[in-house]
Parts: sequence; structure tokens; C-alpha cells
Amino acid sequence: MTWFLHVDMDAFYASVEQLDHPELKGKPVIVGGQPDARRSVVSTASYEARKYGVHSAMPMAQAYRLCPDAVYLPVRMKRYQEKSAEIMDIFRTFSPDVQQMSVDEAFIDLTGTQRLFGPPEHTAQLVKKAVREQAGLTVSVGLATNKYLAKIASGISKPDGFYVIPQGTEAAFMHSLPLERVWGIGEKTRTKLHKLGLYTTQDIYNTPLQLLSNSFGDVGAQFLYKAVRGENANLFTEESKTHSISAETTFQYDLCDYYAIETYLMELCYTVMFRMYKEGWASRTVQLKIRYDDFSTYSIQETADRLIASAEDMFSRAKLLLKKKYTGGNIRLLGAGALNLEQSAADTQGELFDFGDGKAKILEQTVLQIKQKDPSIKITKARLLKDIFS
Repeated sequence: MTWFLHVDMDAFYASVEQLDHPELKGKPVIVGGQPDARRSVVSTASYEARKYGVHSAMPMAQAYRLCPDAVYLPVRMKRYQEKSAEIMDIFRTFSPDVQQMSVDEAFIDLTGTQRLFGPPEHTAQLVKKAVREQAGLTVSVGLATNKYLAKIASGISKPDGFYVIPQGTEAAFMHSLPLERVWGIGEKTRTKLHKLGLYTTQDIYNTPLQLLSNSFGDVGAQFLYKAVRGENANLFTEESKTHSISAETTFQYDLCDYYAIETYLMELCYTVMFRMYKEGWASRTVQLKIRYDDFSTYSIQETADRLIASAEDMFSRAKLLLKKKYTGGNIRLLGAGALNLEQSAADTQGELFDFGDGKAKILEQTVLQIKQKDPSIKITKARLLKDIFS
């Protein structure tokens, strides 16, 4: 039997800040920038801040109006990547098949691990315990027979939650959910469903596929049809083991502000480049993936003559792809990837033409090496990626 564990790090950026600064525990913490910054957006809000209605992708000025007494902090992407890598290594002690989706979430394939760790439910608890004891953070996990359900399950009882969907109960579980809890169905889709007289997952279940296709198109209809039956809705990019590294985020609230979209794209590029450095890969090909709130999904990729030199270089290339592909709609999912990987060689760092990227790459790699040797060292670097290098 196939079992997938979806692990979601609880309010990750804010939790890392509270870990590094114990005096912030129990206080509302909002990571993303200062409230008087005209264009900054919330990257992560602690659960104490979320009680005031603050959420990711919200303009910082709005967050300040809702929670003026919060502690506002800049993004320290280097530090978050360091903790993320530490936690991903913990996951790999339980299974060789770990698919990192972004800096703060991953799928762990627990199929065949029973002889080592016992039933999947027990392994899930061991994963939570290991992260808490070794990394000092809490995670919420969902266990199910496919990735789609595991993703939903991990959000049932956050923070520090655990929820399992037993085999054979997949459809019943989906029928118990209100539409607001169905991952992948946003506000715009719910409005369209309501206009069709569909108010529950059971209503969708009883609707013929062709009728759904008439309103949502083939892709959207297939998603809805499979989702309400507890089947794998195929929303996740399957990463090649040797030919690509990618990261993607599905947003709880649709993105429509271009600055916010670029901000999250920057973080995704940083995640991809961090993994490339760590695993010894190089690439010339950047890929962008966009899924809109009507389920339409688009990918674009471009290959350059020179290797991606740094996270800043990758972000610059990804921004050009975004300008070509973005239609102005509301974004549900954003992804970035490096394709056609090749082994990184020392001599690739000094190319014939620097393009101004060599220093950025050397700086990023040096900071990574220093922090791997001594995580207690705090290195800061004053959007250009400057805002997230600290």
C-alpha cells in the first residue's frame, strides 16, 4: 500500500525567528519588512498574528492596521534555507523518497518503510518528534494514500497537527469537507460553483463530468471530479531525480499584486539555487510555472548559453519569463525550476564573461559554507535579493 506524508512547517519564517529570539515566543511576529515600506508584503505571520486576520501575501500596511503591536521583521532567507535543509535531512532518515515542494513543505513517500519504523501512523509521529527535538520547530503532518489528500490532511489541525485519512475512507473524507477546505478551490471557483447550484462536495460528486467541463474546462473539471472522490488530483510537479530541481507554492489567498508575485518568485528562485549549491548541480535552463484560479496552468522555459550564476541571476531570468507569460489574472500556484541539470565544476565559476554575477555567486556559496560549518554565526547582507540574503 502506498502512503504519503505531507509535512508543512508551521508559520515557518516566524517560527525560526521565535526560535532564534526566544523573547519573541508568544508574541505576534510578522515577517516581510517594515510596515511603512510602500510595496512590502507579508511573507509569514505567526499564529499569534493570524488571530488578528493577518495572512501571507497581505500588504504590510494592511497588516499593520490589523496588528500594530506586532514585531515586524525582514526576511532572512539564508537562515530559513539553512533550517529547511536541516529538516529535509531529517526527513531523509525516514525515507529515501522526499520531494521538497518549497522551503517549508515536502512530501515523504512512506511506502515500504514499515519494516524499519512500523506502521505509517507511527512513522508520522516519529517524524514530528525528530523535527521538534533536533530542529526545535513544530510541523503539521497529513497521512493519506495519495499526495492530494495528504496535503489537505496536514492542514486539518494546525499548528503541530497530525491527521490521517485511513485507506478506504478517501471519498467519505472529502464529502465531509466544506468547499472552503477543499485545497485547490479558491473563492472565484466557489462563486462559479454556487451559480451552478453546487454548494457541497457531494453536489460536485453527483454532477456529470461533462457538465463540469462546460463550466470549468477539461482541466478544471478533471480536478473537481477527482478531488471530490478522494483521488489524486495531479496538482503537483513530479520532479525528475537527476534532471531538474524545482520549487512551487500554492497560495491560500490568490496573488494578484505584481510586486507580491515577484516577491514569491524571488523566494522560489532562492530555494532552487540553494538546493543546487548544496547538491552540486548547475543549469542553463530556467522554468516558470503559473496556475491561475480557473485551473489553467502554463509553463515556460528558456535556456541560455551560460550557466545560472547565482540566485539573483536566476531571479532575473525568471522575471523575464513572468513578463512573457503573466496575463494579469489571479495566481493560485507559482513555481520555478532549473532543468537539464549538469554536474557543477569548479572552473564554471570563472567564466570568460562574468556578466556581474560571479561575485554574487561566490558570496552566496561562501555564506552557505560558513553557516554549514558553524550555524551559530549570523551573517547579514544588506529587493535585488539583498532583502532576503540576511
